[in-house]
Amino acid sequence: MPIYHKLGQIPTKRHTQFRKPSGDLYHEEVFGTIGFDGMSSLLYHHHRPTQVAAIRTPRDVQPIIALDKNITSRKFITYDVPPQDDYLDSRVPLLVNNDVYVGVAAPKKSLRSYFYKNADADELLFIHKGQGVLRTQLGNIDFEYGDYLVIPRGMIYQIDFESEDNRILYVESFHPIYTPKRYRNWFGQLLEHSPYCERDYKLPTVLETYDEQGQYVIKIKKEDTLHELVYASHPFDVVGWDGYNFPYGFSIHNFEPITGRIHMPPPIHQTFETSAYVICSFCPRLYDYHPQSIPAPYNHSNIDSDEVLYYVDGDFMSRNDIAPGYITLHPAGIPHGPHPGAYERSIGKKETRELAVMIDTFKPLKITQAALDIQDGSYFQSWLSH
Repeated sequence: MPIYHKLGQIPTKRHTQFRKPSGDLYHEEVFGTIGFDGMSSLLYHHHRPTQVAAIRTPRDVQPIIALDKNITSRKFITYDVPPQDDYLDSRVPLLVNNDVYVGVAAPKKSLRSYFYKNADADELLFIHKGQGVLRTQLGNIDFEYGDYLVIPRGMIYQIDFESEDNRILYVESFHPIYTPKRYRNWFGQLLEHSPYCERDYKLPTVLETYDEQGQYVIKIKKEDTLHELVYASHPFDVVGWDGYNFPYGFSIHNFEPITGRIHMPPPIHQTFETSAYVICSFCPRLYDYHPQSIPAPYNHSNIDSDEVLYYVDGDFMSRNDIAPGYITLHPAGIPHGPHPGAYERSIGKKETRELAVMIDTFKPLKITQAALDIQDGSYFQSWLSH
């Protein structure tokens, strides 16, 4: 994320001696992406962050693919995914390709007995139900309903929930997650026409620092394998850091929709982007105000992308028989559009109260067995006139 931030104690000059009150050196670490060419931060540890004491038996967590070629529009009832106590066990991948995994989770318990790191992918958590604290080596972020949490690859974290009723849409991105280029100037600052700005971010605060040694389990996901490593010092031993690579939050409720006299295309809802897919936020907004406008979207052909819609709240105006927690998949290769009656219903309406997250991928998505287990098998016929 192109914004500078810092917490805790740091030396006045990077890559120089930085000593504890005892006279011992702190241990500097570059936490970066894309080799040394991407965004990075400099961390200062009480202990060397390299002290692996033991490596336990790894576990295969590769998604089980049921359909690797699909042209059928589908609907998935994600609240049928049962809650699980363990945070990682609760995560169920539904739609995957080589660029991104899209899934849901219903964790009942906080992640406290071990630490977690995704070594391959940036993670984006959309909080549909629940609130709590994301705890990381670079500071904590309070979260609540409607928050996106962007967690860079390699970030060590735990997560606290205030209750057992939690629902999360999650994305594992094998490409870095950015704010859209057209919202930014050459330097990276969000421009005046952007639907949000830097002051809307939830930045890490409350840097937890532990100068402790012992046995600390970090579960590290790499190449669809969950490795369990035991470290000899507490992972949250950072006394200070600065830079551009860190977790942050953004509330969907702070997205300011762009509207027009006639129906505006989906890119106006874009919230995040990568080189392989985009994420959009459909939020409450005023409808089109041309006297002959049809606020419902026109039919459009998905030729270049698979469209995934996660329904959060409200009345999604272009769809029939939709409820919170449903996911629809409209695959590339065939057109889709508003359901029967939606065109007519929208005429004359002044606003919509819908809330949804859309993910458009540029490569086809494969469907897991877990997704087929919760699908409504007749959705592809829902455009037939009755």
